[in-house]
Amino acid sequence: MSAVASTGDNSRMTAESAPEEPRPIERTVDLGTARLLPDIDRPRAWLLTMDDAPQSYVDVDSPMHLEFEYVQRLAHAADLAAPPGRPLDALHLGGGALTLPRYLAATRPGSRQRVVELDAALIDLVREQLPWTPARGGAEVPIDVEAADARAALAATPDGSADLLVADVFGGSRIPAHLTSVEFVREAARVLRADGLYAANLADGAPLDFARSQLATVAAVFPEVCLVAEPSVLRGRRYGNLVILAGRQPFPVAELARRTAADAFPARVVHGDRLALLRGRAQPVTDATAAPSPAPPDGAFSVGS
Repeated sequence: MSAVASTGDNSRMTAESAPEEPRPIERTVDLGTARLLPDIDRPRAWLLTMDDAPQSYVDVDSPMHLEFEYVQRLAHAADLAAPPGRPLDALHLGGGALTLPRYLAATRPGSRQRVVELDAALIDLVREQLPWTPARGGAEVPIDVEAADARAALAATPDGSADLLVADVFGGSRIPAHLTSVEFVREAARVLRADGLYAANLADGAPLDFARSQLATVAAVFPEVCLVAEPSVLRGRRYGNLVILAGRQPFPVAELARRTAADAFPARVVHGDRLALLRGRAQPVTDATAAPSPAPPDGAFSVGS
């Protein structure tokens, strides 16, 4: 074989074996249209949207990379929920692409995690395209994922069985009404251990009536409550995420504030008298008065096609 012929064959082989650029994946699932959009800057990173509303961002090879600001705040809270590295028993209501469960599996090996996601077809899509396995092979990360309604699954969970309970459930872009009531929060408190942490992600905009009512609802159950959000959201200048943290025992608020202030998009931690002022005269929500969270304004999300 001549040198010229050999070079041509190698070039053809190289072209044939070159990996294809990842392409968007679209699938009809139980609750709408799911899309997985590749991140051109990170080879194995994907954005999950449901009906064009962003749901999750996952870097399969780097589970500690957290793209969404509110997930970074949840991760800070999880980091402070127990001494570093100690495994946790965690219940996640709302699954998406399992961003936070993957993070906990990486930062707290041995944690027992249960994820409840209503959309069974979405679970299948994520399992197929973004398997929750370690970056370099090995056994599957011990995360149990089930298709169920979050409130029903919570009711069936044993007393005092969780160190961390994360409520991050959106039907499209709104939190279902039955997950906003004091009865729901009481069930969460029942499932948590005495030193357990409740963390809820919600979204709201001016005049923050929904956020205020949720603060009143959580404070009716837990004696210790704080709120984490960007200043522009707290001032009602834009629609965005707010994270409520609550428990029966004091939380290291000062350390949480230090960490969130150092984020790329700094957030403020509100607690004590300032939290009471923010809550104002808002009253707890009950099952009888509950309503879904407000719909986001037009243009709140910007997702490429």
